[in-house]
Amino acid sequence: MTSDAGRATGPVVVAVDGPAGSGKSSVSKAASRALGFAFLDTGAAYRALTWLALEHGIDTADAAAVVALLDDFAYATEVDDRGTHVRVGDADVTTAIREPRVSAVVSDVARVPEVRTALNDAFRRLIAASAAPGIVVEGRDITTVVAPDAPVRILLTADEKVRIARRSAELAPAAASTAEQLRERDRRDAQVVDFMAAAPGVTTIDSTHLNFDETVAAVVDLVRSQEKANITPI
Repeated sequence: MTSDAGRATGPVVVAVDGPAGSGKSSVSKAASRALGFAFLDTGAAYRALTWLALEHGIDTADAAAVVALLDDFAYATEVDDRGTHVRVGDADVTTAIREPRVSAVVSDVARVPEVRTALNDAFRRLIAASAAPGIVVEGRDITTVVAPDAPVRILLTADEKVRIARRSAELAPAAASTAEQLRERDRRDAQVVDFMAAAPGVTTIDSTHLNFDETVAAVVDLVRSQEKANITPI
């Protein structure tokens, strides 16, 4: 489909990447609401699959067993005035996928090549099918693998101490435990994808000295400035 100007039309894709505790999900969700865009939390899909593996008593380090779950992985997300809801089949797992037991092993699942390939293909289909004027897509390797041609690509990051403090405030465990989990997750995920350095064409937003609202505003301002520059959506 083309517009009157002859340019391809479709949702403006805003791809957001970054390390654990950088605020990718909460900032992206708030930015999508401010922009009137749809929102896709790709990390929730990996967490949902991890939750399913744990529920079935599967060792998340057993790649073959995890891949076998994909055949019946009925994953869905819904966004309404109350927030984002995640379901696996008939089960609402919105809260369950954020539990420490899932966070501790989600990288085992996310690093399996067959899992990443299958879910990345699903993400691209969801992006293309969006009826909204734009969609904010957040998660690891979104800017380089899932949507490398997105007109707006952002690496959202912050100093490690700040990220640990923010994650501690979210989960409220002992700070030492939070720091250990965050560093371990980054270490594991870094074996699969580089999310600490911005790829060519990716804009870095460092929120170390920004509060939540300021970070959201930085994302929204970047998207609007790109729209004014008449960047063609994909």
